[in-house]
Amino acid sequence: MKEFSIPMALVDYIPVILFELSAVTIGRDLKERMSKAAWLTFMSGTGMVTAAGFLKATYKLLYALGVGDFAWMSDQFFSNQSLGFLLAGIGLMMYILKKGNRAYGFLPTMALVGIMVVGLGAMDAGLCFLASRMKKRNALVCIIVSFFLALSMGYLSTKDFSQAYMNWIAQLINVIGEALLYTGVSIMHKAGLKDLSL
Repeated sequence: MKEFSIPMALVDYIPVILFELSAVTIGRDLKERMSKAAWLTFMSGTGMVTAAGFLKATYKLLYALGVGDFAWMSDQFFSNQSLGFLLAGIGLMMYILKKGNRAYGFLPTMALVGIMVVGLGAMDAGLCFLASRMKKRNALVCIIVSFFLALSMGYLSTKDFSQAYMNWIAQLINVIGEALLYTGVSIMHKAGLKDLSL
């Protein structure tokens, strides 16, 4: 039996919103400097991650409200988020390295875990590189801690989420991680990410 409360479901929207704010800020700041392919790949990836998170949060809310158990809204999450992070990471690395290839496919769960880690790692490595170039150590620390909190979410995904307390632990870690990502991106934005030349 799933244990989703309305407050828990509403809290689930917070990291989704914070991630999207981070993605839009990066996309706006770098749009003129990225190739169209790199920008579209990055924005498509972050859009997939946001949509996957939004659908999962909405699933929890509808379930908590007693509207119904729309399992597809939850089931799509892992695949779409994994592929979204991969695309976002590839897009940002295409900008940094001025080359890259798009990868897409439907793979087994452990392969998706690997893809998510690689994609998120590539995206965060790119952000760390930019923060380092800008000499924004506080942004660098925020992004690194955010990455490790995201990895811990992968570990938590192997646990039994039928218990409410596991959902609350995961939500807290996710909110803190995405808040740190947004803080790091905001620091770079305010410091002139838009005008940074590589």
